[in-house]
Amino acid sequence: VTDTIIESIASATAETFVEEVWCFVKIAYLGPPGSYSEEAVKNWDSVAELIPVDSIHAVAKYVSDKKVDHGMVPIENSIEGGVTSTLDLLIHDFELSISGESVLTIKHCLMAQSNLDVSEITKVFSHPQSLGQCRKFLNSILPSAEIIASLSNSRAVEDMMNGHDSTIAAIASERAANIYGAKILKKNIQDNLNNETRFVLLSHQDHIPTGNDKTSLCFEYGDDAPGILSESLRVFASRDINLVKIESRPNKIDLGKYVFFVDIEGHRTEDKVTEAISVLKTQVSKIKILGSYPNK
Repeated sequence: VTDTIIESIASATAETFVEEVWCFVKIAYLGPPGSYSEEAVKNWDSVAELIPVDSIHAVAKYVSDKKVDHGMVPIENSIEGGVTSTLDLLIHDFELSISGESVLTIKHCLMAQSNLDVSEITKVFSHPQSLGQCRKFLNSILPSAEIIASLSNSRAVEDMMNGHDSTIAAIASERAANIYGAKILKKNIQDNLNNETRFVLLSHQDHIPTGNDKTSLCFEYGDDAPGILSESLRVFASRDINLVKIESRPNKIDLGKYVFFVDIEGHRTEDKVTEAISVLKTQVSKIKILGSYPNK
């Protein structure tokens, strides 16, 4: 009986220790509370300590400075495409790895301080990505309203609710409306009902192989030449590596020079992926492996 009691205490202590250690994981996100980024973090880790910050760049800075363990940032949307601020900070600004991804269905709501008629709205606050995702709605329903970009969707609602102008509306999630006490005027105002945003988890290390992984990398060329990009892409195709995504961003140095952001299937430690990257290195002037992580 004594042995059983001791074993039970030891087991309970171990479980408590694991739970306490797990709860100390800190994840930064684009806040304030009520943003889609916060929802993506909660879907990823329901027990982590969430740290809201004011910008996507600040999320990466918090991770880089080791103020938090991870940071969750949006990287692409099914309507608006790549989130350029995230792509640029990964390419140019920080030496961080992508260790995971989370895909979130986005449902935008139009909200105000009170139940005013849509025709009374004079201004609309929201994050630029959300404004782009609701472009058709804004052009057809609110063609005369002034469109004002906010740092985040939840910040837009917070600023709207704290303002003295009752004719201002905001676009954000239903959860944000509930948090800040806004009145929802219309739901699902996004241009496409199949609206999804992909978020990535920024860390100091990427993920161990799982057997179903994705690798993100970027590269650029020193000189331009006919067929140079297609030759590089054949490095993957010839090894039966599926190219999931390719996108270009200015290299921020020379006009007309671009950095190519690529997602491929497979983990960077797999033989064929390692071989492909080795060959690619001989073709480009710069390359950066941004991380391997489970393919969602």
